[in-house]
Amino acid sequence: MYSGEGLMFPFDYLRPQSVAEAVAAHDGEERRYLAGGQSLLAALKLRLAQPTALIDVARLPELSGIEAEPGRLVVGAGTTHAALAECREIAALARLAGSIGDLQVRNMGTLGGALANADPAGDHAAGVLGLGADIHTDRRIIAADDFFLGMFETALEPGELIVSVSYPRPRRAGYAKVRNPASGYPVAGVFVAETDDGVRVAVTGAAACPFRLTQFEMALAGDFSVAALEGLGVPAGELSRDLHASAEYRAALIPVLARRALGQGGEG
Repeated sequence: MYSGEGLMFPFDYLRPQSVAEAVAAHDGEERRYLAGGQSLLAALKLRLAQPTALIDVARLPELSGIEAEPGRLVVGAGTTHAALAECREIAALARLAGSIGDLQVRNMGTLGGALANADPAGDHAAGVLGLGADIHTDRRIIAADDFFLGMFETALEPGELIVSVSYPRPRRAGYAKVRNPASGYPVAGVFVAETDDGVRVAVTGAAACPFRLTQFEMALAGDFSVAALEGLGVPAGELSRDLHASAEYRAALIPVLARRALGQGGEG
């Protein structure tokens, strides 16, 4: 048991050797999986989280690795942002991962941990939603469109563990964001992709959870170019306002970022 010398609430530390052991160890809602710890450990230090136990899944071989398959890229949930940034199979996804936080965060933070945390300003949310990825857990497959439910809220059930993410290979894709200079989180970020299933445009950092811009998607379906977005805008009404930016600023920023993402051009 770790007491945190008065800083953290006490908790047990568990180190399972397999996904099956990890899931079996999660026998209550007050137990939490620990991957890179970039969000969870900060919450523990601030006493914003009080799990009875941490289940360390960071070194499980079943959660590691990146595998290129025909038409898809399968990324283990334990893959770090830095490792994904070095993978050029989907260039836009590599750029997204390489833009996260700083070097320490990229070397420690993981794809699965970021998605499970569901921070409203998480970069990976834009990539998952923008590419129409599938989130594979220990018990089912969740489509990206069904995964994010609200601020820090996902479709994951208690004890459910993300195992991997399967990304369709896009014909063309791009990601652009404006970074918060202190945290590196996007004030707003836009992922644009043309896949075999059509065009998708996903936004992160601008609302309580990531969302798609269907009007932009419809415009780009006939003409995947900056010109197709001429005159399109985003209502400020449901966007976030905080000390970093007003809702009106984010509304003005999103179309600009969509055009920048389109301008990245190349395949993937």
